[in-house]
Amino acid sequence: MKNEVSDYSIDDLKKDRKTDWSGVRNYQARNFMRDDMSDGDLAFFYHSNVDPSGIAGIMNIVGTAKPDETQFQKKSKYFDEKATKQNPRWFLREVQFVEKLPRLVSIQELREISDCKDMMILRKGNRLSITPVSEKEWKAALKASKK
Repeated sequence: MKNEVSDYSIDDLKKDRKTDWSGVRNYQARNFMRDDMSDGDLAFFYHSNVDPSGIAGIMNIVGTAKPDETQFQKKSKYFDEKATKQNPRWFLREVQFVEKLPRLVSIQELREISDCKDMMILRKGNRLSITPVSEKEWKAALKASKK
């Protein structure tokens, strides 16, 4: 799950302990978050739009997917006029801080790890803020964070 450091970072999550992961406005990313995540799953917190971009920490998924209230707030940059309380279009997950990694694992570094070569986030043209990670990719990225 990636986020711009200027908006919300792993340090912000560490301070807050929990937060709603709101503002996802891509159907494929929404579906990954809504349909493929479960209470208790772990997720990487990926810092984007910073140099270097990369995996900065780990968070835990808490509870089930719920409607993202920002879609109903007219003054929110995430407002969606087609969304209704009866038929919400956008969902969020609550996440809880687990740990900040010993060091950031940059996107350049991930590209050099053979077990990570198929990571969705590394695919050319990928702009999704939420992507699945295999167990093999998870272990390889964690190992790299400890080097």
